[in-house]
Amino acid sequence: MSDALVILGAAGLVIPIFARFKITPIIGFILIGIAVGPYGLGTLVYEVPWLSYVTISDPERLTPFADFGIILLLFAIGLELSFNRLWQLRRLVFGLGAMELLIIGSSLAIVLSMMGQYWTGALALGFALAFSSTAIVLPIAGTSTPVGRAALSMLLFEDIMIVPIVFILGAMGPAAANEGWEGMVEVLWQGGLVIAALLILGRFALPRLFAQAARTKSPELFLAASLLVVIGASLATAATGLSPIVGALIAGLLIAETEYHGEVESIMEPFKGLALGIFLITVGMSIDLTTIWRNLGSVVFAVVGVLVFKALVTGVLLRMMGARRSTAAETGVLMASPSETTLIVLAAAGSAMLIQPGTAQFWQIVTAIGLTITPVLAKLGRVVARRIEPLPELPEGDQTQPRTIIIGIGRVGRLIGKMLDAHDQPYVAIDSDADLIAKANRDGYRAVFGDAARGDALSRLGIERAPAVVLTMDEPVLAQRIVSKLRKEYPELLIVARARDTEHAALLYRSGASHAVPETLESSLQLSEAVLVDIGVAMGPVIASIHAKRDEFREKLEREGELDHRPKLRTSGKENPA
Repeated sequence: MSDALVILGAAGLVIPIFARFKITPIIGFILIGIAVGPYGLGTLVYEVPWLSYVTISDPERLTPFADFGIILLLFAIGLELSFNRLWQLRRLVFGLGAMELLIIGSSLAIVLSMMGQYWTGALALGFALAFSSTAIVLPIAGTSTPVGRAALSMLLFEDIMIVPIVFILGAMGPAAANEGWEGMVEVLWQGGLVIAALLILGRFALPRLFAQAARTKSPELFLAASLLVVIGASLATAATGLSPIVGALIAGLLIAETEYHGEVESIMEPFKGLALGIFLITVGMSIDLTTIWRNLGSVVFAVVGVLVFKALVTGVLLRMMGARRSTAAETGVLMASPSETTLIVLAAAGSAMLIQPGTAQFWQIVTAIGLTITPVLAKLGRVVARRIEPLPELPEGDQTQPRTIIIGIGRVGRLIGKMLDAHDQPYVAIDSDADLIAKANRDGYRAVFGDAARGDALSRLGIERAPAVVLTMDEPVLAQRIVSKLRKEYPELLIVARARDTEHAALLYRSGASHAVPETLESSLQLSEAVLVDIGVAMGPVIASIHAKRDEFREKLEREGELDHRPKLRTSGKENPA
């Protein structure tokens, strides 16, 4: 109970205090861990007994909860993605991700071997330090920006490689014969079968499960169903020897393909945040300040050396893969610190007797310090990126007038911008792809860099005064999430969204879109118009029938979206065309 008191008290203090000073609570949780851990106030418990109520003497008791926090984080990341987006990232995952891990791991191993570490231990340490923190990096970077996509690709490959690396280290130990290699092969084929079963079963079972939960209108049952799915999938992959976070990610991806992902995401958010806070507190508890002070020179040299080397290699690889200089620099600095996975690999190397206990403790301290300063590295990376390649900003005068906001300045966003210009309607486009922003500004469009799904990016563009928001991105899950968020925050806002098909359009209507335009429907209507006119039917009746058919489909989609009434829209004194 005292451990629970410490954790809940830490959450109650850290989050509001650090939010007030606009500092990420990640650092706060780690500092709390240092203070209440066995190397902080825990050293005074025997002299001051009442401190036992505000300290945690056995960090191992928190490990299951910390692991659960990482599982929920990967589950939430899966909810933000889709199989389509994941497929689009395959080149980065198995190209960039593989090169980053192999080059950094082998290079660090060579350096450590030259410094006197035996080659098996150097290899274990090199690949351990090559990992970057999924738990801290992705909440900072997101998954929809170029930096977030690059980081996600590398982190996904690292998560895939955890099991092979741990098994290889076990096989390299003096006590292992061929059991490690045979065990790895067994885990991989069994894990593959379990993943295939999860994908097939999830496609058919999850929509029915959540539909039943939704019909009860019970938040408790919805929460229970969500926890059942994520824990069940994690246990299934863990039972074969794979990492449980693989199962959590698959569960998130499967739910993201259903219309219930928004509700699941909101209901799981508090649990994810608290469990992640527990993980960060355990990181802080592993930092022994007296050991750091005694070995200050060596620790500082190791931390700086690892950070600089990883940042340089990652940045260079991204440039070779075609990323912009700013994206490469920011991602390299953000991904520079070691990971929570580093601690797992270090423990495996120690168990296999590849490294000495003292060596493992030293690099655990280096890892903990790296995790602590990751938010600082993120800010440093943004500063470096903006110095290398400043992003275009709108003049102050443009930001004060009401204007339509276009989310996405690709092919569809550009056409909408041209049409608004043709009718003298002010607009501004926002996109998280710096390449698209630079090209759009060169071509005369009014576009700024930003991630519409995160932070106050839309508020800075004056969404409170905007007559309309138009979503043009070809990312169904992200579009639905943004529509739902906008409708909750701005009930009277006109929201027009591009839909992939009629099913996606119905989901967008259900999320709060004023109008959802399916690409497949519009292309069919345009084809019909072209063929009717070309075979000799009069233009007037053709256009009238096309409009009638469009209205018919729209009413049908609104019914499928379960719209009982349409929201009253802001019109600024004029009627918005239907």
